[in-house]
Amino acid sequence: MNPIPRPGPDQAVYVISVAAELAGMHPQTLRIYERRGLLDPARTSGGNRRYSEADIGLLMRIAQLTDEGLNLEGVKRVLALEAEVARLQRELDLARAEGDQAVAAVHRQYRRDLVPMKESVTIYRGRRAR
Repeated sequence: MNPIPRPGPDQAVYVISVAAELAGMHPQTLRIYERRGLLDPARTSGGNRRYSEADIGLLMRIAQLTDEGLNLEGVKRVLALEAEVARLQRELDLARAEGDQAVAAVHRQYRRDLVPMKESVTIYRGRRAR
C-alpha cells in the first residue's frame, strides 16, 4: 500500500478554516491580513482561498510580530525587509560562489614547474670572500 504523498511547502491545499486552525487564528483574521496585503493565498477556479505550508508559516510569523507589539503596517514593513535580506543573502552567496570559481580558475593556470626558493637547487661556487 502506497502512502498518500504529502503536499510541498508551496502547494496550496488548505481551506481557510483549516489554515486558521493550524495558525491558531480566526478565519476572519486571515481575511484581514489578505486585505492589508500581508498574505496572498492561492485561489481555486471558483475563487475559494487555498493556503500552503509556507502561508501557515507566514501567518505564524505575523502572529509573532503582532505579539511583540507591532501593528499591521509595521509587520508589513518587517516582512518586506526580511524578504529583502533573504534576496540579498542569495545574491551574496551567488557572488561568493562565482568569486571562488574565478580564484580556482586562476590557480589552475599557475605554472607548476616553478619551485619556491627554499626548495630550489643552488649551485655552489666556493667560499665567499668576506
